[in-house]
Amino acid sequence: MMRIMQWAAISACVFAVLVGVAAGCGGEEGKPQLFNRLIFLTRQSGDYDIRLRTSNDRQPIELGRVLPWDSQPVWSPDGSRIAFYSDRKFNLPDRDDNVDIYVMAADGTGLTRLTDDPASDAFPYWSPDGQRLAFYSERDGQGDVYIMNADGSGIERVTDDPALDIPYGWSPDGQRLLISSARSGNLDLYTVKASGGDAKRLTKLQGNDVAAQWSPDGSQIAFESANGRNVEVYVVNADGSNLIDLTLRPLRDAHPVWAPDSVRLAFVSDRTADSEIYVMDTNYSFLTQVTAAQREDAWPAWSPDGARLAFVSDRDSNREIYLANADGTGQTRLTNDPNPDLSPEWSPDGSRLAFVRYRSGRRDIYVMNVDGSGLVRLTNDEIPAARGIEQ
Repeated sequence: MMRIMQWAAISACVFAVLVGVAAGCGGEEGKPQLFNRLIFLTRQSGDYDIRLRTSNDRQPIELGRVLPWDSQPVWSPDGSRIAFYSDRKFNLPDRDDNVDIYVMAADGTGLTRLTDDPASDAFPYWSPDGQRLAFYSERDGQGDVYIMNADGSGIERVTDDPALDIPYGWSPDGQRLLISSARSGNLDLYTVKASGGDAKRLTKLQGNDVAAQWSPDGSQIAFESANGRNVEVYVVNADGSNLIDLTLRPLRDAHPVWAPDSVRLAFVSDRTADSEIYVMDTNYSFLTQVTAAQREDAWPAWSPDGARLAFVSDRDSNREIYLANADGTGQTRLTNDPNPDLSPEWSPDGSRLAFVRYRSGRRDIYVMNVDGSGLVRLTNDEIPAARGIEQ
């Protein structure tokens, strides 16, 4: 069980259990086979616990904090729109608890549901030109990668393999998609053409390779690989060559995020007995500890100029959004609400942060200035009174 996922007890409410058949590919003899769809569980703390079942039900793979969070706001490249995924129909009595993808203007107007399928659609990623979105869907009976136009039209299936495929974004030139796939027996990294086909396998580690991200210059891919309780941060060239384990420590080093300079990586580590944020210079392996609180700090997000990091911390006994310089100085609390604040994402111009606030069974997206001022609620997820229960 990954320690960084132990923020709160899992809610007894399970809004979707999407169970597929075990992927019939590869795998060592006696090793549990991976299923081809995900399980989504709601948490009292506001985010999802996302799991991948195996043929040994006692050993599910925890994915909830290596995939985007519930309602993860994702800014379009020009900063004019925000895409996200959610398990609700806004303000409708026929709330169906089905995960779908939405988009809205950066001021919250023009909220549009882009997908409307009985199966789950999640994890949207904008193309570099802002014209398309790649996303995960189970609409054809298994977890695959799809693309669509930014208005929801023109949905095309990119991967079509019996095994699970999870998207992790576009190459900077928009030609290829990075995916984690179970087609080799465990989760390995591949790239595929955005138009489909030409799958190239990048990793062949024994563990499951997730939380992957292309460097801004397109030359490397950072990711985490889990083998039992030990999780390491790796980088590999975009063609699969020169694989390097950057952390080489016991316990958990995870969730790497590239700085805009394509040299520094922020990541989360348990090496000091609680989760803290570090920055590594990948050229020289210089390591800077950014946070040192006696509670968990997680989910770093780089400012567009690479000078600062936004992150989530419960150092004040509640999950709030904080800001710090990349060297750890100038740590400032931006939100102050009794409800959990999650998923900070910088606007492309660096002036605002979008995030998710969870309260009374609702998840809503907010935007604020980077000094914490100008807080605006963009979405209004209301639980119909007729249901009378908290999810």
